[in-house]
Amino acid sequence: MENKKRYYVIKFLVMTILLLTLFVLSIGMGSADITVSQIIKNLLHPGDDYLYKIIISIRLPRILAAIILGGALSTSGFLLQVFFGNPIAGPYVLGISSGAKLLVAISMVFLLGQGRVMSSIGMVFSAFIGSLLSMCLVMLLANKVRNMSLLVVCGVMIGYICSAITEFIIAFADDSNIVNLHNWSLGSFSGISWEHVFISSVIIFATFFLTFYMSKPISAYQLGENYARNMGVNIKAVRIALIMLSSILSATVTAFAGPISFVGIAVPHIMRGLMRTAKPIVMIPACFIGGAVITLFCDNIARTAFAPTELSISAVTAVGLAPVVIYLLVKRKEASHGAN
Repeated sequence: MENKKRYYVIKFLVMTILLLTLFVLSIGMGSADITVSQIIKNLLHPGDDYLYKIIISIRLPRILAAIILGGALSTSGFLLQVFFGNPIAGPYVLGISSGAKLLVAISMVFLLGQGRVMSSIGMVFSAFIGSLLSMCLVMLLANKVRNMSLLVVCGVMIGYICSAITEFIIAFADDSNIVNLHNWSLGSFSGISWEHVFISSVIIFATFFLTFYMSKPISAYQLGENYARNMGVNIKAVRIALIMLSSILSATVTAFAGPISFVGIAVPHIMRGLMRTAKPIVMIPACFIGGAVITLFCDNIARTAFAPTELSISAVTAVGLAPVVIYLLVKRKEASHGAN
């Protein structure tokens, strides 16, 4: 038992150090390279220097958003995988992120047509409703389709339909401000403000602590509904909580950064392999830190690989993490053949 605890502590320590290292490197990386000494000088002695403005107004909000939203997306994916009892479930793959994106786009275009700007809370609320609607549709399909691989295909189709409708809305919108929706609809941390960071932090950390608090009932649920009932767990309440918590997390990510592909499905699997356990009390914080590390790393590639041209975050995560999902599908197919 002590060896296991030591093993977890070492892994968490290594991931935290990696995250902090990436954090510092990310501040210095970009169109204007900034050294560590310049970062420290500008943070300790604020001034009107353009480097200070770059660090405080542009890079820090973006970096913190990538950390917080990446962690939230990975945690959301883990909750969905527990809910469906399958490691290939995730908010992007099941079309939940695309549903959130669609409703945010519709709400934003409608308000701009009325001469009003959508608030951050309004974006999160719209994304949450969109996530819930998509989740309900996926659950209806899950009752009809017992094969998880087929359900994933249905989820992908839902995602394509929602994305296509969103593109139509953006393409035919009159207001010039709607041009900003194009980058957001592809997934991007560009233009994140301190207000966005603050609001997303409050929502995500409150949801994260609720999720962590539910580690024990979620752990019992993982072992089967009959076992959980015998342990006194309210199955219906746990299932509703899993839906609500995962929807809030994925909705907040979509509201501020758009849909980000494959982080929610691949990172929980990577963390299971790294931590050698599926226990929620370990996996929930591991998924958050792991999601933060991978998302921040991918965002650094997105904004620096072909600078000054910036890639969408989803383009980078798709290239890096889609092979993990393919491996999962192949491994699952082999396992099912082996069992037969």
